[in-house]
Amino acid sequence: MRQREHTYTLTVRWRGDRGTGTSGYRDFGREHDVIAEGKPPLAGSADPFFRGDADRWNPEELLLAALAQCHMLSYLAQCGQAGVVVTGYADEPVGTMTETLGVGEFTSVLLRPVVTVADGAMADRARALHEPAHEACFIARSVNFPVRHEARIDIAADADLG
Repeated sequence: MRQREHTYTLTVRWRGDRGTGTSGYRDFGREHDVIAEGKPPLAGSADPFFRGDADRWNPEELLLAALAQCHMLSYLAQCGQAGVVVTGYADEPVGTMTETLGVGEFTSVLLRPVVTVADGAMADRARALHEPAHEACFIARSVNFPVRHEARIDIAADADLG
């Protein structure tokens, strides 16, 4: 088997110096930018609970987004290869982080994709393809906590009626 390696680069630039640097825990901002060549910057911060800016993306949200995006992209590829025609896809994932004595870690993520397929005859196959999509998701394979999925399959003709 031929092994391939992919490398990803970006820049994280802190923007939170309020004139005294990190002279005290409450004396600096958590604002930062995530920058990748050729893309608009992503405004980042800490979670508001950790003195961050609620208007900016935090690392916990970005991890959850990466897991949801990866599953979706793997799933759509599986469907395309299997002849399942997906006409809509949305997910509202939930991640759980447990904090003990100031140290936290994710303990689980639940993906909740709602998939619309073109034809009711595709529904069972569409449901079944979530498992191989999960197995193929690079991000889910890289984390040390369970990533589960509870998918709902809608039929395009039925969705048009609602």
